[in-house]
Amino acid sequence: MEDQQYHTLLFGLDSHSHIPNLSSVAIEEFLDHKPVACRWWPRLIGWESRLLWLLSGASIVVSIFNYMLSFVTLMFTGHLGALELAGASIASVGIQGLAYGIMLGMASAVQTVCGQAYGARQYSAMGIICQRAIILHLGAAVLLTFLYWFSGPILIAMGQSKSIAEQGQVFARGLILQIYAFAISCPMQRYLQAQNIVNPLAFMSVGVFVVHVLLTWLVVYVLNYGLLGAALTLSFSWWLLVIVNGLYILLSPSCKETWTGFSWKAFRGIWPYFKLTLASAVMLCLEIWYNQGLVLISGLLSNPTIALDSISICMNYLNWDMQFMLGLAAAASVRVSNELGAGHPRVAKFSVFVVNGTSILISIVFSAIILIFKVGLSKLFTSDSEVIEAVSDLTPLLAISVFLNGIQPILSGVAIGSGWQAVVAYVNLATYYIIGLPIGCVLGFKTSLGVAGIWWGMIIGVLLQTLTLIILTGRTNWHTEVEKAANRLKSSAAEENSDLITST
Repeated sequence: MEDQQYHTLLFGLDSHSHIPNLSSVAIEEFLDHKPVACRWWPRLIGWESRLLWLLSGASIVVSIFNYMLSFVTLMFTGHLGALELAGASIASVGIQGLAYGIMLGMASAVQTVCGQAYGARQYSAMGIICQRAIILHLGAAVLLTFLYWFSGPILIAMGQSKSIAEQGQVFARGLILQIYAFAISCPMQRYLQAQNIVNPLAFMSVGVFVVHVLLTWLVVYVLNYGLLGAALTLSFSWWLLVIVNGLYILLSPSCKETWTGFSWKAFRGIWPYFKLTLASAVMLCLEIWYNQGLVLISGLLSNPTIALDSISICMNYLNWDMQFMLGLAAAASVRVSNELGAGHPRVAKFSVFVVNGTSILISIVFSAIILIFKVGLSKLFTSDSEVIEAVSDLTPLLAISVFLNGIQPILSGVAIGSGWQAVVAYVNLATYYIIGLPIGCVLGFKTSLGVAGIWWGMIIGVLLQTLTLIILTGRTNWHTEVEKAANRLKSSAAEENSDLITST
């Protein structure tokens, strides 16, 4: 009987028309028969790639266009003047980036638990998890409000010049409303992605982006509301995104099984979920803040305005690339968490290999584009010849970072899908802050390298972190990860049953 099923699978793989119709269960059984002949691997890769791109294509659009909201705002403020660009950049990196790192990190717990719940067909738990996440995010937003309001003195305490800190505070205060939009939007988007609802998210993100470009142009150029107007417009656009995402969840038939309405259950059993959320936040925050910390440090160099502008422009392009890879990583996270929840360790492992190979090929192309168009890329932000020259000098290092981004975010996405956030947090702390950051400071301030020295420190930290994640992923026992996912879902189900008994 088993041989008959195996030959049926071979027939499915032998016909391209049948490949899309094969289920994860069938592929799991096929991979269980070892060794798998070499001639089957291209078709297996084709099967996995199709599923990956169905998810990642829209996820990449969502990630990029959400990031482009801030990107476009900085482009408009850059044409107000070098000082305004420096102030907006330092606030965007040091203050807004801090909040976004926390929100995005906390939301990765939604990817883990909701993704595994969806794979295990425990649909009713997903809406409760999303609501629980929003409650924790809003609590974090209240605390972050103080950081935004007093951002001026904080930036001065970090060593930034008074003029740059003042402009940064104006921009940051205009973004206070955005924190609360982050707090609601991040969990909602991860909740939708976990159940493979990505195309509607992409359409909504693109629509809001188009509106944002028009509004920012109107506010900055036509109405002349300057830096504060640009920041308030950015906050408004994020709230517009929250509204359209929320309406989709409430009204769409696609969410009727996973969204059963608002419930007090979201407040129960919040502590175990908070621990995973905290580990998730620390993991991604250490990663995001590392890049942002290097921008802040560059403001302490001898010519802070040129240093800040040049590294901020390069970092924006690196972040643009990272958003593309984060979209791919989100898809990888969903694929891995779904397969682990469904009890398919071999398919989960195979998905990891396919997504990493795909991302490396894409990164080679992106690195080549950076090197070819290095002058033109800087002119999108500024017409200052000194800044353009400084950016051109940094582009080889930017190309190296872009290549490394083809591996590192994907492995982080796998970690999120598997629930390894706490382990990766320790890895990030060691490779970034104990090794990479001190090396960058020494090269930046004690040698003639300046900004380039700071960037070399970042490259070394990311390289070490990437190598560590490769080793961790390579040594993973995927059958054990399936058991961990099952235990996590049993614990969540026990909490739901406990709530039901208490209510009756």
